[in-house]
Amino acid sequence: MRAFSLILAVTFALAHLPGAHAATAPLRAGAATSNLTPELGSLIVGGFAPFPAQDVHDELQARCLVLDDGHTKLALVVCDLIGLHRGVSVEARRLIAETSAIPPENVMISGTHTHSAATALGSSRFAFEQPLDDYQRFVARRIADGVRRAANLLRPAHIAFGRVEAPEHVFNRRWHLREGTVPLSPFGKVERVKMNPPAGSKDLVEPAGPTDPTVSFIALREPGGRPISVLAAYSLHYVGGVAGRAISADYFGVFCEELKRLQAVADDGPPFVALLANGTSGDINNVNFRIAEPRRPAYEKMRLVGRDVAAKVHGALAAATWRDTAALAARYREPAIAWRTIGPELLAWAQETEARAPRLASGDIPVGARWATTPDWVQRLSYASRVQHLAASGPPAKIPLQVLRIGEVCIGTTPCETFAETGLEFKRRSPFAASFLIELNHGYFGYLPTPRHFELGGYETWPGTNYLEPQAAVKMLDALLEMAGELRPAAP
Repeated sequence: MRAFSLILAVTFALAHLPGAHAATAPLRAGAATSNLTPELGSLIVGGFAPFPAQDVHDELQARCLVLDDGHTKLALVVCDLIGLHRGVSVEARRLIAETSAIPPENVMISGTHTHSAATALGSSRFAFEQPLDDYQRFVARRIADGVRRAANLLRPAHIAFGRVEAPEHVFNRRWHLREGTVPLSPFGKVERVKMNPPAGSKDLVEPAGPTDPTVSFIALREPGGRPISVLAAYSLHYVGGVAGRAISADYFGVFCEELKRLQAVADDGPPFVALLANGTSGDINNVNFRIAEPRRPAYEKMRLVGRDVAAKVHGALAAATWRDTAALAARYREPAIAWRTIGPELLAWAQETEARAPRLASGDIPVGARWATTPDWVQRLSYASRVQHLAASGPPAKIPLQVLRIGEVCIGTTPCETFAETGLEFKRRSPFAASFLIELNHGYFGYLPTPRHFELGGYETWPGTNYLEPQAAVKMLDALLEMAGELRPAAP
């Protein structure tokens, strides 16, 4: 009898370890959207010199999915934003804990990186802590509202995981060029690669890295077959091609609306919600640099990409295998990672550049700078200011990292524009067969090149585009894989 009691006690304890329980209750899911569109006049921050929005082409959304396995609830949110300051995520998750009783470490909040959205990065994207401005508070509240609405719609659900290939839209944008043809950096340094070289140039040699053409997705539907939601991730930067100074969710929004149309859900019940997160696209865009393509009409290219990827996912759903249970679990950590070191020579360059840059009384102010300048000085003035911000950085940054388990699927996250090779390595080394990374989660900490790229140079490695130490990608990946290992249930 004592032996049986001991076995029962151990079994109970193991069943209640985080990430260790087996899903026995039917899975429940709910999804909703929450409008994030700012007022006109808000700054669109996709370029070196942000400018005020004058129109709205399509609305920005926080697209929210809540899952409940009877033991654990997860909330997954994808926002039509270039990124969000860590403080926005902290506040949103505080509100979600209050209103929906979902712990902060169980909530994922990522940005798509559309370049035609207002900024939720606040007064300085380089400040680790800062008071939230009006729009940031609005975003945090709307995210919490969307999660609350999704939680209100929780109902029995079946779940499926799938993959589909979409290689024709992804191209590595970092290129080796013929010797002697790579331009100097803004700091006057010789580099070995160029970001976004002239398409069709005779100087092209080869891309400096791989692409990840796979669209990974999780689909939810009611037991009777009515679709609830699809969360997908694709490693492709924004497409762009907007008209004028207009707000747009880019191809991410097109994908969501097109998949909703293809699902053809009747309007007599809860709406279907699609979410498209940005995978690992720090060095990937939609330009085939081997050929010079003609300029397309506004919005045409983003529609082409978004609709095609949606059609591919829709087609793959027909072959999906559905289950009615999925164990849920999460891990969240904030390891300390050092900021990029700024040497005295670079700091002197920045101060001299600021002293020489023309000052205009009005105009669009470059990112990080304090005044407008002439077009030929915009990039240099922006980096002069960024370098000084980094040089003034204090203790190492606390970098939010998160791993979610959804049945046999593992989702890892980073708060950076992460290179595709990091995403590919996470998939290869993860203890889960079905794994993928989502970037720009819980914050914005610049580009995340792998260590070898710092030797090559290029835009993504410049101090001020890259905020963190050269080993940051390795440290983050190691931490994510460790967390994934903790969530993987032991073999029987």
